[in-house]
Amino acid sequence: MLDVFTRHPRSVDETYAEHMAVAWSFALPMLLGGAACFVHGIFPFLFETTGSRCVKTLYTRIANRGRKSAGTEVPNWAAFDAVI
Repeated sequence: MLDVFTRHPRSVDETYAEHMAVAWSFALPMLLGGAACFVHGIFPFLFETTGSRCVKTLYTRIANRGRKSAGTEVPNWAAFDAVI
């Protein structure tokens, strides 16, 4: 039964607690970014770039997760011009 809680964290070389901390470190910015986008939809003059910055930051984190030792570079955001 415990295997269902530890199988995936093991597959990414983390303990259950480490994986929960990492997942929550993504969840909080996603929740806050989503709330900012919700408010922005009603008041377009507020949080004009918050959603985009949140997506860029989280994408960079997840794209580079576990790859620092492999020499993978941070994504080039110069070509990414979407604004949420």
